[in-house]
Amino acid sequence: QWDLKLKSPCKLNLFLRILNRRPSGFHDLASLFQTISLSDRIYMSKLPHSSTEDEIYCSDKSLSVGKSNLVVKALDLMRTKTGIQQFFRLYLDKIVPMQAGLGGGSSNAATAMHGFNVLCGYPASQENLLLWSGDIGSDISFFFSSGTAYCTGRGEIVQSLPALPLSDDVEVHVFKPAEGLSTALVFKALDLNRCSTVVPESILHCFETDGALKAAANDRLINDLEAPAFSISALQQLKSEIAMHDTAISGVMMSGSGTSVYALRSKSNPAVFPFEEIAAKFPGLSGSGTSVYALRSKSNPTVFPFDEIAAKFPGLRHY
Repeated sequence: QWDLKLKSPCKLNLFLRILNRRPSGFHDLASLFQTISLSDRIYMSKLPHSSTEDEIYCSDKSLSVGKSNLVVKALDLMRTKTGIQQFFRLYLDKIVPMQAGLGGGSSNAATAMHGFNVLCGYPASQENLLLWSGDIGSDISFFFSSGTAYCTGRGEIVQSLPALPLSDDVEVHVFKPAEGLSTALVFKALDLNRCSTVVPESILHCFETDGALKAAANDRLINDLEAPAFSISALQQLKSEIAMHDTAISGVMMSGSGTSVYALRSKSNPAVFPFEEIAAKFPGLSGSGTSVYALRSKSNPTVFPFDEIAAKFPGLRHY
């Protein structure tokens, strides 16, 4: 029995430009963020007024539910900002992979803030939630947007956008190898001189005018964090294998700081992905290959041939 059941969607970076490094060590970025239908689930109930702490549970036992967890921080933040000392029983059904560049933890925090607000009678406006969320993480603000947004600053300056053109024709395939990458290590390996020189606003214009598939086909899937991530992992090989074995793909890119790699295809393209060719080269790759996701949280039943790739990359999962 739960008072509230919520989806907590993840995001892709359709492009990610790193513009400069601040004296503080943080970086200014410009990125097009997009939610997809791959989501965690969060269940919440109010505890009795006599309660003095939250009861947090998670399906993934490797994820700490202590004070370092963003969900815990989000609930503490809401109590501080609203002055309402309400505590909750919360269960996080973790489906979005961690250390993947998909913003799963940030989405969980935003969803917990929203749940607090709903169950406590909406003491905060949407603008309050967006502003407050920056206190605990840069990416959290995006999840209070329309689901498509141009994000700048450290990611906390969010400009909500309408759905991209032709989004209903886009299917998304997400691949997550067993290895994870620390965001800090990726940024440590970043060489600003190797970043793209394409103006972010011109990339954004391509997506807003032509949609994700055409922009991807025109080489506008740009992620300045790919080079440093590839230099400390095997992700470049995975990206190349996916692109090479499916001519129906419009584009392949790492999301965020990795380690997930996603492919965009048209759902109207009947081409079958040649799994066996890749599987023969990479024994031990595991995962299920039937999950397809859509932009703006729309399911799509098209089957993507995952098993060939999976055989090459032990521990790879397909979400």
